[in-house]
Amino acid sequence: MKLGSITETLRLAFRNGKVKAGTAVLFFLLLLAAAGPVLTPYQPLKYTGEPSLPPSPRHPLGTNMFGYDVFSQTVYGLRSSILVGFLGGAIATLIGVLIGFVAGYKGGLVDEGLMVLTNILLVIPTLALLIVIAAYLPYRGIVVESVIIGLTSWPWTARAVRAQTLALRQRDFVLVARMSGESPLAIILGEIAPNMLSYIFMVFILQFGGAILNAVGLDFIGLGPTRGVSLGIILQQAVLWNAIQLGLWWWAIPPGLVIALLLTSLYMVNTGLDEVFNPRLRGD
Repeated sequence: MKLGSITETLRLAFRNGKVKAGTAVLFFLLLLAAAGPVLTPYQPLKYTGEPSLPPSPRHPLGTNMFGYDVFSQTVYGLRSSILVGFLGGAIATLIGVLIGFVAGYKGGLVDEGLMVLTNILLVIPTLALLIVIAAYLPYRGIVVESVIIGLTSWPWTARAVRAQTLALRQRDFVLVARMSGESPLAIILGEIAPNMLSYIFMVFILQFGGAILNAVGLDFIGLGPTRGVSLGIILQQAVLWNAIQLGLWWWAIPPGLVIALLLTSLYMVNTGLDEVFNPRLRGD
């Protein structure tokens, strides 16, 4: 994409209300996660005082039944969830894009073989596969969880990118590049990929949100990281210890609200960008 095209796209993007609102919320959450250690003097898994304290100036979100500061746990958990979403989404997007490009451009037996693999993984329930893999790992950290999610979430991306590549490979600029003797790799990277950057970016946003949801699901059923804290783990402990029934709403509601805000902001950005990149939805 040329500089002028990028500038025009950014101008249109930030004229869109959904993109502006989603980006603002997402930026706030990213800032909160990055500045977490500065904002709170407490470690997320250290006893800080009397258990089950309600919100107060000393503990903005109160403490849980173990005497841990819930605000500290939430900001550290937000950091972990964003990291899993980014790494897992990036891995899934990278694998899906590579397989989609190769299958769509090469066609023939290569396409059929890659699509057979993709379809096999598509019909296997992702959460069930994640549970099986995670259950047999002796140690599960944030990076390991991200890799597991990324390696099981790419098939739909591969199919979507393949469909776009099949359409683009018949365009004149690709045919000219092929006749000039350029290698398939050079054509994919130099001709096809630049025309799909906006689409790939939107795919990454969807994979980002999907990775966060998958991580929360794994954490909630006890198959998340064996050390540390995440938003899913906070929710799991709150449900396990009957936080709502005991009146400790500050233990369960804030982490759930943060997850909802994070996913909603990603959805708004993705929907807004869809309107920007698709003139039929733009309404101008």
